[in-house]
Amino acid sequence: RGALRSLIDAGDYLAVAKHAVTIGARTNLLFSFEKMALRDALKSREGARAFAEGLYEWLYGRGTDQQRFEAWVETVAALPRRQTRVLTWPIVTIFGMIAEPEKHIFLKPMVTRTAVREYGCDFRYESRPNWDTYVSLLAFAEEIREAQADLGPRDMIDLQSFIWVQGSHEYEE
Repeated sequence: RGALRSLIDAGDYLAVAKHAVTIGARTNLLFSFEKMALRDALKSREGARAFAEGLYEWLYGRGTDQQRFEAWVETVAALPRRQTRVLTWPIVTIFGMIAEPEKHIFLKPMVTRTAVREYGCDFRYESRPNWDTYVSLLAFAEEIREAQADLGPRDMIDLQSFIWVQGSHEYEE
């Protein structure tokens, strides 16, 4: 939190963008087209500034979780775009889970929808990132936390990992 605030206060939005692109590149959570879209969107100072300030407000700003999430979605939607859209569930949710894994979860749509179906739960999914779907995912994660309490999930990373195994074709029986 402090490092992000310091970079924003110094007007070093491109450093924030560089960190974000590096984080995205080092994970297997984003598809290559999402990594490229994010990189392209954050190349300009204007895109980097909107992203940095929007991310800070999403994670640490004032207002309700819903207000902050919806503002973050609109920030991502407004980022500069070259060929591929930047507004995807993975891009909207990756930074929250990495920054605050106790509170935020990552959404990979296909895997999550399969996991929900296999698990037998309700999930209000829409392809455009929105609060209702995100809250539905958080509720699903809490259901998993309760059901898997004996395994001691520490945070949303553990719960998202369970969702991944449940919904991915890599782990079929």
